Amino acid sequence: MTQTDQILSALKAGRHITPMDALREFGCFRLGARVYDLKQAGHKIHTARVETDTGARVASYSMEAQA
Repeated sequence: MTQTDQILSALKAGRHITPMDALREFGCFRLGARVYDLKQAGHKIHTARVETDTGARVASYSMEAQA
């Protein structure tokens, strides 16, 4: 399964994914690029800005959970 497939599966399960989550779980250094690919393929992915424990602001991606 590709990184893009793994990310899509996690998003469809209702998870919120940040770049650190993607690196740790999928070995993906470029989450924004993978999300862009998924959006171009027609998936409706929501982007929110969240603050980490260190005060950095990062993107968090999600979509409505699907069965």
